[in-house]
Amino acid sequence: MPDVSADPAATASGAHASSLAAYTTLRLGGPAGTVTVATETDEALETVRAAGRRKEPVLVLAGGSNVVIGDEGFPGVVLLLRTRGIQFVDRDGRGALVRVAAGEPWDGFVAATLAEGLAGLEALSGIPGSVGATPIQNVGAYGQEVAQLIEAVHVYDRETDQVHRMSLPECRFAYRSSIFKNNDRWLVLEVDFRLDTSPTSAPIRYAELARQLGVEIGERVAAERVRETVLKLRASKGMVLDPEDPDTRSVGSFFTNPVLSAQQWASVQDRLADAGEPPSWPAPNGTVKVPAAWLIEKAGFGKGYAGRDGVAISSKHTLALTHRGGGSTTALLDLAREIRDGVKDRFGVALHPEPVLINCAL
Repeated sequence: MPDVSADPAATASGAHASSLAAYTTLRLGGPAGTVTVATETDEALETVRAAGRRKEPVLVLAGGSNVVIGDEGFPGVVLLLRTRGIQFVDRDGRGALVRVAAGEPWDGFVAATLAEGLAGLEALSGIPGSVGATPIQNVGAYGQEVAQLIEAVHVYDRETDQVHRMSLPECRFAYRSSIFKNNDRWLVLEVDFRLDTSPTSAPIRYAELARQLGVEIGERVAAERVRETVLKLRASKGMVLDPEDPDTRSVGSFFTNPVLSAQQWASVQDRLADAGEPPSWPAPNGTVKVPAAWLIEKAGFGKGYAGRDGVAISSKHTLALTHRGGGSTTALLDLAREIRDGVKDRFGVALHPEPVLINCAL
C-alpha cells in the first residue's frame, strides 16, 4: 500500500479537491469538500479556526489507518496533519519525557525511542498511523496500550478556542477508547510519553508474544528483540503495511474484543456445545474478555471469507476486513454487518467496530 504521506496532495500546503480514498489505508472513501495539508502546528490551528468561523465541519486525517469514510465522502474541510517533531525533554539517567508532534508516523517514533535507549513502546511496533491518533483510540497490542505510557496530551479545544494540556485522568482512557474518540471538540497537537531508560523491555504480558520469545509471562527481554518479534508477528497477519499485499489494505482489527459480564459469559458458554471452549482473559470488575476473532471464526466466517464487490476478510487475520480493489465502503460495511449479525445470532454477543466511521454507519 502506498504511504499516504507520499501522495502529491500531501506534500505541500494548500487546498485541493480530492477523493479521500488516497488518504486512507483501506483506499476507500468518497470526495472531500477541500483538502488542506498542514506541516506546522500553527497551520493546523488556523485551518480549524477558519473552518469554525465559516461553520464548516472539519475532518482531521494523518495516517488514515483507523478510519472508514463513506462513499459520499466528507463535505467539509479535510485537514491532512503532517506535522513532525520528536523532543527528548526532562531526561535523566532513569528515563525521559518525550514530546511528539501529532503528525509524526507512529512506528518511526517507536524506533527512535529504542535507538535512544528508552523502553516501553516496543510491543506497539509496526502499528500504522500517526502519533496523534494513538490517544484517540488508546491504541494497544500484545499486552501494551499507550495509556500506560502517556503523561499528557496537548490539544486545541474548538469550543473554548484555547490550546491546553490534558492530564492522564482528563483523557478518560478505556479499552480502545478515550474522551477524544468520536468527538470533534479536540484537535490533538502533541503527545507526551514518559519512558524508562533501559535496554530491556517492559514485562511481557501477552501469551502469543511470550511464546514467540520463548519466555514466561512477566519476564523482560531485550527491547529490540521484542520489536523484531512483534514486527514479524504483525507481518504474518498482514498488519504491517505492504504495497504488494492486499491483506494490508485494511484498518487493522475491525472489531474490538467483547468484554462480557459474568452473566453474559455464562450464556455464551451455554451455547458452546459444538464449538469448544474459547480463549478468554479476566477483565476488571469480574468481567471476561473474549477474542472477537474466535467468535467470528466459530460463527462461520473464516479467513478469506469474501463479501461482494472486492471486499473480504483477510486471508491472514480474521479480524481484518480488507479491500481487494474496485470495492466500496458500502460493500465493506455490508460484510461487517453480516459478520456482526452472524456472531450475535450464534453467541448472543454484540461486536462493536474499532475504527472511526465517517459519514457512514454500521
